[in-house]
Amino acid sequence: MTSWVDWLPTLVTFFPLLGAVILLFFPRDLVKGHRFVGILSTIPSLILAIVMYQRFDPALNGMQWFKSVTWFRIPIFGGMPWEFHYSMGVDGLSLPLVVLTCIVSTLAAVASLYIKQRTKAYYALLLILQTGMAGVFLAANLFLFFIFFEVTLIATFFLIGGWGYLGKEKAANHFLLYTGLGSGFLLFAMVGLLLFFGSLDYSVLQERMAQLATQMALLPPQAQTMLWLIFISLLIAFGIKLPIFPFHSWMLRVHVEAPTPVVMIHSGILLKMGAYGLIRFGVGLFPGFMKEAAAVLSILGLVNILYGAILAFVERELKRVLAFSSISHMGIVLFGLASLNEIGLQGAIFQAVSHGLISALLFFLVGSLYHRTKTTLLDDLGGLAKTMPVLSGILMVGALALLGLPGLSGFISEFFAFLGLFKVRPIVASVGALGLILAAVYVLRFLLQTTFGPLKERYLNSLDIQAKESVPMFVLVGLIVLIGIYPAALGEPMHHTLQYLVAKIGG
Repeated sequence: MTSWVDWLPTLVTFFPLLGAVILLFFPRDLVKGHRFVGILSTIPSLILAIVMYQRFDPALNGMQWFKSVTWFRIPIFGGMPWEFHYSMGVDGLSLPLVVLTCIVSTLAAVASLYIKQRTKAYYALLLILQTGMAGVFLAANLFLFFIFFEVTLIATFFLIGGWGYLGKEKAANHFLLYTGLGSGFLLFAMVGLLLFFGSLDYSVLQERMAQLATQMALLPPQAQTMLWLIFISLLIAFGIKLPIFPFHSWMLRVHVEAPTPVVMIHSGILLKMGAYGLIRFGVGLFPGFMKEAAAVLSILGLVNILYGAILAFVERELKRVLAFSSISHMGIVLFGLASLNEIGLQGAIFQAVSHGLISALLFFLVGSLYHRTKTTLLDDLGGLAKTMPVLSGILMVGALALLGLPGLSGFISEFFAFLGLFKVRPIVASVGALGLILAAVYVLRFLLQTTFGPLKERYLNSLDIQAKESVPMFVLVGLIVLIGIYPAALGEPMHHTLQYLVAKIGG
């Protein structure tokens, strides 16, 4: 007998969409009602994600709560028809990112208190975006993954263009241009895999790709070339999303011009879809190709780390400091990925989750500062600890987590990723460690310049954090500390999944 628990991935994905439908029946000017429904509609998915985390069995391999239903068929002349399935499930790789998605989405909805215009459309798009993000991590079929991936693109485009700051249209267009290009490469890879294997289900693709790997030398050159093109297309598609240098300029515009809750989601979750795709499809489907590309990925990670850290050091605007910092920290994800061993891959996922929490916290704090000071220029800030001691204290915790202070989540994620790469490429890892030193420099610079020093006269009457702002801040701080002191809470669910992936690589 099927119970509702068997449909947990579907329920987690589509509960927010139900809230978006309910908002359609609300009057346009009922702002408090829009906010109430928008926040309330994110909570069921959060509760169910926590249930899924508690009931997840880390000793099992493969997808749990897996459901697959035939969706539609395309007849093929002279062959078996192509079947497309609605397939949903969760494993140790996707579970941490699903929980992250639900947490940050709920907190971003709470943090949308400064959104005053067109709130009905805003919260509807925010809920649609949450559905797309959860679907990306819970889909067990590449076609379904692609649909959810595109949903996130469209919803984010309208949220940036509709509720951003002065340069919102240009930022939205750059976002659409770059991520649309990535979607094109993903579509090419999807069609190529369908032509090769006749299916887009993850389990079928993994099984048939494993069989093909044993006969790779016997394949005709055209087939080998096609497989390499599919693999490279996947790398580019998810490399743009991560982003990997030089596909990063769109992200800088988004982090500066998008509204604060959207930046929380973008930096906290959407960038991590790139890391997830590289592991799920790169390591999961093309382990042999990934092994050959590992050296290139490690160099790209090194470029990301040093490039982002150097520019964050010289930048004088707080949002751009954090944006360049995100580029640098995504390089650490690439380090963990390029190690192709269990500790490194674990570090990549730890870094994705940890940075998601830290960046969501810091961008919310910066948004709160902007609401009070109307500036994010470092030269115009200073001495804020005198009038905003609680906000400044929380900013200090977020900043110390960003630079990797032991006891906070940033340390354990960086430690795992670097340790994994040191085992296989010690020289690249050693050079990359310079980025950690630079991180300490630029983080302490913006922290000291913002909170200490002489207080500007115009900030004498600035208010400290309000009760409605405190929930996202304290929840994120609590999770950052929890992962820092008890990393097993994040590491245990993914252990067997990563062991399986590493075994496929031969590491």
